[in-house]
Amino acid sequence: MAKKVALLVGGWSVERQVSLEKGKKVESALREAGYDVEVIDVKKDAEALIQALTPRPDVVFNNLHGRGGEDGEIQGLLEILEIPYTHSGVRASAIGMDKPTTRNIAQSLGVRVAEGVVALKKDVLAGRVMSAPYVVKPTNEGSSVGVRIVMETDNHPPLDSESWIYGEEVLVERYIPGRELTVAVLDGKGQGVTEIVSQTRFFDYEAKYHDTRTEYVLPAKIPDPVYKAALDFSERVYNGIGCSGLARCDFRYDDSVSGTEGLYFLEINTQPGLTPESIGPSQVIRNGMSFVELCSHLVETAKCHAQDQQKPASAHAAPREAKRRA
Repeated sequence: MAKKVALLVGGWSVERQVSLEKGKKVESALREAGYDVEVIDVKKDAEALIQALTPRPDVVFNNLHGRGGEDGEIQGLLEILEIPYTHSGVRASAIGMDKPTTRNIAQSLGVRVAEGVVALKKDVLAGRVMSAPYVVKPTNEGSSVGVRIVMETDNHPPLDSESWIYGEEVLVERYIPGRELTVAVLDGKGQGVTEIVSQTRFFDYEAKYHDTRTEYVLPAKIPDPVYKAALDFSERVYNGIGCSGLARCDFRYDDSVSGTEGLYFLEINTQPGLTPESIGPSQVIRNGMSFVELCSHLVETAKCHAQDQQKPASAHAAPREAKRRA
């Protein structure tokens, strides 16, 4: 009998539509692999989701993105239901979504990050946090949602007070000029380095999902030591946080700096987009695994992480505070 897989799509974050669209490619791949697939459009209703997962499937394929889907919430529910699921567990998902905590762990592992601080929204608006150029980010969103670069010549506020819906804390980081790099990590092993060449100021939400001019160069045409350092940094962060399955680490690379000193880790995405053309899968595919095989691999390595959660937490994953260096 074919293994029954419940494919979760949708969710209630700002990335809902992305999940729905990319979920179609995952569904097709899983059916091609021979699985019995049930697609569940997840809403913010735990009781409805539990009913949809009854009788229990063999595996949940988590294709949700953003808050609720990749921050530990859905993972926690699946742990309670004791249903194996793809990608990272509760703790790694929660840490990966919390950018300041991820930065702290990365630094403790010897991974370079840009100068940064968690500040109150009112202080950012008052211009009291950092001199330009710098970047403002929500502390816990994905897909570059809410990210804005502030340059010396800008004559507008660093963020729009009325449209900022991401809480009273803001992550402010020193802007790193140069190039966008990204590394997929599968089961703890870096898969390759892709350079993202976008026509917007940076690889924002528009460039990720709508701008057809965005180019992806794989392998990235960068010095070999930098290429190797990006792989090494990604594996350190992935393993340090305790990720599982497929994840993706993003970097800025200032190529005006000699050696590897210009390479800066930005963040990890524990639930990266899954289509044959997506950045993470494209690196895996280049290494010889088809998209169908990748989706099958994620199903076959799915698990509950309860035993992992019982292990002592990393000493580096300490709670963060506002107005502290991140």
